[in-house]
Amino acid sequence: MEDLTLHEKTHASGSQSGAEPQKYSKLVKAWLIAGLVLIFVQVVVGGITRLTGSGLSITKWEIVTGTLPPMNASQWEEAFDLYKATPQYQKINEGMSMSEFKFIFFWEYFHRLWARMMGFVFIIPFTIFWIRGYFDKMLLRRLGVVFLLAAVVASFGWIMVASGLINRPWVNAYKLTMHLSLAFLLYSYLLWTTFKAMVPNKHVFHSKLLKKWTIFISSLTAFQIVLGGIMSGTKASLYFPSWPDMNGQFIPDVLKDSTLWVVENFVNYDSNTFMVAFIQVFHRTTAYALFFIGLAFVRLVFKRSVKGPFRTASLLLISMLIIQMTLGILTLLYSRGVIPVGLGVMHQGGALVLLSIALYLTFLCTRQKNVA
Repeated sequence: MEDLTLHEKTHASGSQSGAEPQKYSKLVKAWLIAGLVLIFVQVVVGGITRLTGSGLSITKWEIVTGTLPPMNASQWEEAFDLYKATPQYQKINEGMSMSEFKFIFFWEYFHRLWARMMGFVFIIPFTIFWIRGYFDKMLLRRLGVVFLLAAVVASFGWIMVASGLINRPWVNAYKLTMHLSLAFLLYSYLLWTTFKAMVPNKHVFHSKLLKKWTIFISSLTAFQIVLGGIMSGTKASLYFPSWPDMNGQFIPDVLKDSTLWVVENFVNYDSNTFMVAFIQVFHRTTAYALFFIGLAFVRLVFKRSVKGPFRTASLLLISMLIIQMTLGILTLLYSRGVIPVGLGVMHQGGALVLLSIALYLTFLCTRQKNVA
């Protein structure tokens, strides 16, 4: 029967097709890995920018001229005056000093500068490698998608910022979630591309069962990341900073009131505590489900005596799930009046690591096609 002897059903996909798989230059591989590191750092810096309330400190989107920060006292005053006109300053940070403004300006500026640097790191080597013929059609096509995704992420970043410059003192939680999700999608697509370039003649598992498990775990992890984005955007942890209960209850009373289950409370999420309670319960429940599904998956891997990278990656998966749950709980418990920057950033970065492991497991279960 299928899946009963998984470890006996592996073979090289290159030999299956009869074609020699494309081998890429070490420079190309290093460049792809560097791209992943740069995106990872950008996600971390984005987390710091969000948690320090720095995202709205720069009120203009200037792709070229915005490369340089204010260079003198007059320019700093001008930038500060623009910030003073925003709802965030007027409703939350009124009376902020210039030094405090420079602090939040730095993180938003660094976040944007890092994005610009990533553009150069992509475009310049890409052009050189392309001219020298280092890419085949498959890699060239996928890198084109990476470029388009990066442009969409950058554009949506400004749409997100713009949502917090009129009427409300924070960016819209759903637009923040979209920006974060697109960044994770960009990273995931480049990661998969890197897998294909690094291991062109990998061994594959002929197991529909394990493939379904890995795809489900990857999908559920991605869904949990989306929920985490909404949780972050609504600052939900500030309202229920306790665990395993939520301020003494496992299901807050606000969720038991049927009259509050209306679209208006999901759209205008900051009008009452309904949405923050809803998203916390949903995020916690999905985390528990993901953890127990991860345990069942690892048990299945050991039961079938799977060896090698797949077994190692499955152990990394459950280890990272434990770390992520711990970071999430600690972030909740220390969200007393303000969300802890260090814990929040580690939790966000950990989500990217967890997704990477899940995608690697899925990759090991996926046949590699040698497309020239």
